[in-house]
Order: sequence, then structure tokens, then C-alpha cells
Amino acid sequence: MTARPKYILHSPLSDVTRLDTFIENCLTEGVSLIAVFGSGSAELEDMIDEIIVGDGKDDSRFICTTSHPNETFDDVLSFVEAWELNDGGAIIEARL
Repeated sequence: MTARPKYILHSPLSDVTRLDTFIENCLTEGVSLIAVFGSGSAELEDMIDEIIVGDGKDDSRFICTTSHPNETFDDVLSFVEAWELNDGGAIIEARL
């Protein structure tokens, strides 16, 4: 199994226009998880899910997403570290 990266995406975004490109890059990279952290993370997670699913005709477009609006960064990091623990994928923090 190839190591698949996992992202912690900080919310709110400073530039929402970068979101589509970020998600398309995540799909290309084979990202296994995008954990959205911070204020407004539930709404941002919904936006991400809409981009991933698109018109629903391409079932290869899949990334698991979670939102963490009221958790500490350390709690989110622990969650992401435990995600697919045995695959060894890098954890990447992102701010857009």
C-alpha cells in the first residue's frame, strides 16, 4: 500500500478562490483525509464535499472529510495521526 497524505486544513480560508485547485490537487495526490480545523469548519467541509462529489458521476472522486470546529489543534492532530495509522502517510498543514 502506498502512503497517502492527510491534510489539516485551517478554517476560515483567507482566499476561497484557491479551494477548487487545492481539492483537485488532493484528488491527484491520493489524499486519504482532509480534516478541517477551526471556525466555520463544518461549512467549509460541506463546500469541499460538493467539490469532490461534483455531479456524482465519477465514483473515483473520494476523500474522507471531517470538521473540527470546537477542538484544539492537538486533538485534531491526534485524530489525523490515528487515521490509517499503518499507511505512514504524511500529515500536512494547509492554510489557503
